Amino acid sequence: MTTPDSDGLLAEQLLRLTRRVHRIQKRHLEQRELGITPAQSRLLRTLAHWESPPRMADLAERLEVVPRAVTTLVDGLEASGKVRRVPDPTNRRVIRIELTDDGRGALRELRAARRSAAEEILAPLTGGQRESLGGLLDTLIDGPPTGTC
Repeated sequence: MTTPDSDGLLAEQLLRLTRRVHRIQKRHLEQRELGITPAQSRLLRTLAHWESPPRMADLAERLEVVPRAVTTLVDGLEASGKVRRVPDPTNRRVIRIELTDDGRGALRELRAARRSAAEEILAPLTGGQRESLGGLLDTLIDGPPTGTC
């Protein structure tokens, strides 16, 4: 009799959890009727971290997608009034993307949807379990602390 591959099992559990997180976040997003796709949501969250409006190429690089994908996302968000294209003050050939007031409002709603989705997902865990999970996830995301192996 063979034993299951424990690393393979962990990888499968992580994939299943990721899918569940996406499903739950998508449902919470849809309940708020913002008309924003998960990809548009990611672009808005990314855009909010810039001090000044970025170029579309900057967004594509940060999102790790091709520039054409950003163009499509920006087109949809601009049509709904969440972002606007603005000329670069120093180079008229460059277009930058900035959040509108509606975009900032949508971000507040998106954050609330993500919080409520997280509460639903984490509900079965105690405070101590959540703390342990956070530490484990940090290790997986960032790798081991420098100087240890």
